[in-house]
Amino acid sequence: MDTNENVFSNQDITVTYKPRSCVNAGICAKQLSNVFRSSVIPWINLEGAQTNTIIDQIKKCPSGALQYHMNKKEVA
Repeated sequence: MDTNENVFSNQDITVTYKPRSCVNAGICAKQLSNVFRSSVIPWINLEGAQTNTIIDQIKKCPSGALQYHMNKKEVA
């Protein structure tokens, strides 16, 4: 079992998942299964929903195993 922190990024957001902190409540996969997929690798697909929807779901994580930060956009 992978117990290291997992990092997933796209243009807008970086999501980290800490398996050792996860209580396996399954809220993420039940409520936003297009992003948090339990039977597919990689299990987090940041293209599965809008960034704000992903952030709202991460905030519901009861253990804090899921965290995020916004990626800085370069100004031309």
